[in-house]
Amino acid sequence: MKLVRYGRPGKEKPGLIDAAGKIRDLSEVVADIDGATLAPRVLARLAKIKPESLPAVRGAPRIGPCVAGVGNFVAVGLNYADHAAESGMPIPKEPVLFNKAPTCIVGPYDDVTIPRGSEKTDWEVELGVVVGARASYVPVKEALAHVAGYCVVNDVSERAYQLERGGGQWTKGKGCPTFGPIGPWLVTADEIPDPQKLSMWLDVNGERMQSGTTATMIFGVARLVSEISQFMILEPGDVITTGTPPGVGSGKKPPRFLKAGDTVSLGVDGLGQQAQRIVAWSKSA
Repeated sequence: MKLVRYGRPGKEKPGLIDAAGKIRDLSEVVADIDGATLAPRVLARLAKIKPESLPAVRGAPRIGPCVAGVGNFVAVGLNYADHAAESGMPIPKEPVLFNKAPTCIVGPYDDVTIPRGSEKTDWEVELGVVVGARASYVPVKEALAHVAGYCVVNDVSERAYQLERGGGQWTKGKGCPTFGPIGPWLVTADEIPDPQKLSMWLDVNGERMQSGTTATMIFGVARLVSEISQFMILEPGDVITTGTPPGVGSGKKPPRFLKAGDTVSLGVDGLGQQAQRIVAWSKSA
């Protein structure tokens, strides 16, 4: 299934994408696409519904973040060897973990705002993993059973805040408002038999910047879910964003960063595409 949330910010309704790519309204079946809905028994119930039996959504509504009420937005750094190289950092022996603030989450086509005073706002296409079952001290061989599905993530980053003002950790540069577009939809795990065989790409103003595949991850999805669960409890509806391939702006020679008026487009095979307009910070934002 492809699960979607549509409507005005803060007023999104749950939906399902049918075979023709149309949104079908799920609001009479579930309250939202959140941790409760992503439980295995609920997903199994939704899978039995014939999409054509649901009301069709008219027009072209805004698409919101594909998961509501994300409690923990966990990110993985330097998870592609060639990205580590372009960043001038060693290949990690264990997953590098940090958090993005859940308040940074926006829809896949919403504007991305350059933070006040920023000069080094950067892009990162990533595979997002959405947790469907509580995970604590999970073995690698059982880890994928805790995954509800997958989505596209743009791990927008402010490199000066991250690396020059971070004090040795990355949180300052990762959780700014609008720095976490997710979606357009959540694709349930049964549709992605191998999350390590997905290609991904990102363009800025139509120019290809990133092109990669999850096959070159240092730590795959199962290892990441297991590893993270050794240090914190993952709850249904939590999102893990798993690292980016090479081609980020800070790795260009000379470095290149986003400016107001730019457009970023990105996608992951089988998971859809995003597009964001980059806007300058203002007091009214």
